[in-house]
Amino acid sequence: MSRHLKKLLVVLLIGSLYSCSETDWEENFNYKEKSPFGTYILNQELNDLFPKDSIITLKKNFQDYLVDHSDLSANYFCLNFSLNKLDENGIDSLLSFVNKGNNAFISVEYFNKDFEEKLEFTANNLSKDTYLYEDLKKLKGEFYLNTLKAKYTFDRNIKRNYFVTYNTTKTVVLGSAEIDTELVPNFIRITHGKGAFYLHTNPIVFTNYYLLKDNNKYANQVLSYLPPSTIIWDPQLRYSKNSDQNKDNTSVFDFFLKHNTLTWFLILLIVGVLMFMLFNAKRKQRPIPIIPSLENTTVAFTQTISSLYLKEQNHKNLVDKAIRFFLEKVRTKYLLNTSKLNNDFITNLAAKSGNDLANTKYLVNTIKTLNKKAECTQEELFVLQKMITKFFKK
Repeated sequence: MSRHLKKLLVVLLIGSLYSCSETDWEENFNYKEKSPFGTYILNQELNDLFPKDSIITLKKNFQDYLVDHSDLSANYFCLNFSLNKLDENGIDSLLSFVNKGNNAFISVEYFNKDFEEKLEFTANNLSKDTYLYEDLKKLKGEFYLNTLKAKYTFDRNIKRNYFVTYNTTKTVVLGSAEIDTELVPNFIRITHGKGAFYLHTNPIVFTNYYLLKDNNKYANQVLSYLPPSTIIWDPQLRYSKNSDQNKDNTSVFDFFLKHNTLTWFLILLIVGVLMFMLFNAKRKQRPIPIIPSLENTTVAFTQTISSLYLKEQNHKNLVDKAIRFFLEKVRTKYLLNTSKLNNDFITNLAAKSGNDLANTKYLVNTIKTLNKKAECTQEELFVLQKMITKFFKK
């Protein structure tokens, strides 16, 4: 830990003792925020993390920056919640930048769909529906780096986010996360042209909360994969000045108001519409009563029964019923024997249903795991139901 970081830690601890405001646990990834899940410390410590490299902090969109620095040799560094502000032109600019021999490190929870398609990978976040503070606090995780034997444990807000598919000919798995007793990739390197993309699915590990703990060793190891070069730190993704989001949306009324004749036309039109509404507000005939049709109470009955199960908090019972429903539908729809859930069964089920083999294997393994449990949690029930629903949508 650097001397600067130690001083900063002391200041933050003193500030927390005298602060009257409640701690803000929002995951903001803001480089100006000193709250637990801001990135103020990372922004201050970049020079210590990359001591031999110059740091360029972007004040504009990366695509706009490249217009004046097209021949720059550097590492692009981005840490955020998602890449939603990166439009198609921005993605192409970033791909071209890396293709020339540069590198890009991107750690986000949600990647842009166009970005995933062009780099030939997909990611999945099993905790995407977890938003409440108390629920996020329960999410723990264990990460591994393939070049080291060490295990890195994180005690909160670790969402189950990982890479599902990728092009194995140009992708190397650098790190993994343990999800449901299975190691899945959460840190990969994708070669693109003369450069490479370093993609990470858990930006929370680079926030103030974890950099002030022993977990900063993991962040240092992950960032050490970047080759020595100038660092372009993009602390806040911005829309390009040429993006549709920033174009001037001139109102049609502005055109009318520029011309005196059209202005009077607009005024008379509005007055005429108001007078028409005023004199025709009263109905010319008595309203015809609406006779409601007979209500189908099947859905209400089903909701009532399901509510009774939920109130009993017997999640294991509901998990068993969901599993029986899944196996029965597999037998009737795909004509498969479900007595042995082995590899042959998984292969045949994936082929007949049109689902991805990896996703099918993950679903069947989840069913086998939950079958062995004496009790199940509400989260496990919801995750299983979503996986089954997604499976039969194919």
